[in-house]
Amino acid sequence: MGIHQDSTISEGPRGPLPTPVTPAGRDGLAALLARPRGALIGLDFDGTLAPIVPDPEQARAHPDAVAALAALAPKVAAVAVVTGRPAGVAVRHGGFAGVPGLEHLSVLGHYGAERWDAATGEVTAPEPHPGVAAVRAELPGFLDRIGAWRGTWIEEKGRAVAVHTRRAEDPQAVFEALRGPLGELAGRHGLIVEPGRMVLELRPPGMDKGVAFLEHVRETGAQAVLYAGDDLGDLPAFGAVEKLRSDGVPGLLVCSGSAEVAELADRADLVVDGPEGVVRLLASLAAHME
Repeated sequence: MGIHQDSTISEGPRGPLPTPVTPAGRDGLAALLARPRGALIGLDFDGTLAPIVPDPEQARAHPDAVAALAALAPKVAAVAVVTGRPAGVAVRHGGFAGVPGLEHLSVLGHYGAERWDAATGEVTAPEPHPGVAAVRAELPGFLDRIGAWRGTWIEEKGRAVAVHTRRAEDPQAVFEALRGPLGELAGRHGLIVEPGRMVLELRPPGMDKGVAFLEHVRETGAQAVLYAGDDLGDLPAFGAVEKLRSDGVPGLLVCSGSAEVAELADRADLVVDGPEGVVRLLASLAAHME
């Protein structure tokens, strides 16, 4: 599938709305517009609502993201940001707290292991997996011993820890070289490795974005869904939407376009131009929903 932003189903004062390239995607979009009160909107954070930046701590939501979400959220059943980040970090970097119109927003952090609800402003979470603390302590010396520390850096994520390779001289080569050793390290401590865009995250098993999204669908009783993502970690959520569609729940799959993750674009019904394209889509959906 390709980018098809020039193809629209509506023009005029409400702005253009792009047309999905698949029949299932067109059905999903039609259902979202026809029954917005029964719709659940799921969104990844990094690369989808926020541009990818060299330092993850500097990532912030697109300047127009909060306004688009505040316009859309009151018209749908719920909006969920599903992210590998700690929920509180995504809330801060997104600027989601205390925004009128976002009362129906939830942030499912650490792939759903944590949850922040705008209505209460509180984060709920189980006890952290003990393997994360063990890996956190071992990882710097581990990278040093295997000679992979140059150009890599470790991101502390609370309930997970990540190794980034984007600053390395050859980011992809270092990424591939680390996958096996980090997988062995994670396995020794009961963790798994989640690959992403020049990042390998060591985290507890049992939760992914697909599981988290399906649980939120059941909780909200959603009758139509949209999920937008940009990275390999979003593939389980794409799979969840495909399962829902097979069970009769219409859904729209959106890829926040990136040349780094072609697999997501190949499975999407709609490919947009990164976070800016996602924000335009959200704003246009809000304008078209009755």
